[in-house]
Amino acid sequence: MDIGLMADSVAALTTRETLDLAADLGLDTVEFATGNWSTAPHVDLDRLLADEAARAELSAAVSARGLRISALNANGNQLHPVTGAEQDRVVHGTIRLAGLLGVDTVVCMSGLPAAPGDTTPNWITTCWPPENTEVLERQWEAAVPYWRQLVGFARDHGVRLALEMHAHQLVYNAPTLLRLREAVGPVVGANMDPSHLMWMGADPIRSVQALGDAIYHVHAKDTRLETERQGLTSRLETLPFDRVDDRSWNYVTLGDGHPGGTGFWSAFTAALRAAGYAGTLSIEHEDLARTPTDGVRRSVDLLRAALTAGPVAAAR
Repeated sequence: MDIGLMADSVAALTTRETLDLAADLGLDTVEFATGNWSTAPHVDLDRLLADEAARAELSAAVSARGLRISALNANGNQLHPVTGAEQDRVVHGTIRLAGLLGVDTVVCMSGLPAAPGDTTPNWITTCWPPENTEVLERQWEAAVPYWRQLVGFARDHGVRLALEMHAHQLVYNAPTLLRLREAVGPVVGANMDPSHLMWMGADPIRSVQALGDAIYHVHAKDTRLETERQGLTSRLETLPFDRVDDRSWNYVTLGDGHPGGTGFWSAFTAALRAAGYAGTLSIEHEDLARTPTDGVRRSVDLLRAALTAGPVAAAR
């Protein structure tokens, strides 16, 4: 597997500085966000779509440093009843750009429709009261036709779609990813980000085993469960991310969520190997307690150690 950098991890750096950092760390790939929930600090989607010379310049800057683009990222909620049309424009544009750049993977979210008449999506997480299951099924009925259209568009551009299993989305775990994939076909796969599964209570390794060859891309990001706080509030957390000391879980630098060496990450990468995954581990730094550059460097070191340790460490 390759080690790469999700460029938004170092959003304050210029594109050139970001590529230089990736090269200095000996990484293999970079992943660029193109809009929606990202401010897209490193690429201008509309300019790149319109300007062949701009695309050539970006490709040359990446390849000159011995790097490749692992994926473009258009995470957002393109099924939002108010802002969805603009977010959908970014998703479609990102797929077009990926095709033009020769990038075969676009990372995105499944989206989450609202109930009929609502202006805010409602993430259904319980089967009671009874109207919850009715709303959930209507959300699926609204989402599947959209995804069938998007799959056809992606196929026409030689692109596959790696969906991130994320809270407040229709697809948030392995079974819901597989449900959508069954409905729309294998153009849809997973962007396996274990950090979201961790706080929701799913087992990332069992999820890898369940998804198998449906894993198209991987985000390397860790979560620390704050057990003392969690004992009072549960894993359901609504406090802002900057309330680190008060939250029941936090995104952290790789290894800080699973102390004691490479154990979890060796097991995780071994499971990916067993599933046939040979792509990129794209480091996504969202740890407010460390500077981005320091967090990325530490994450690179841990992943290299985990990949070297392999299944031996995973079995301990």
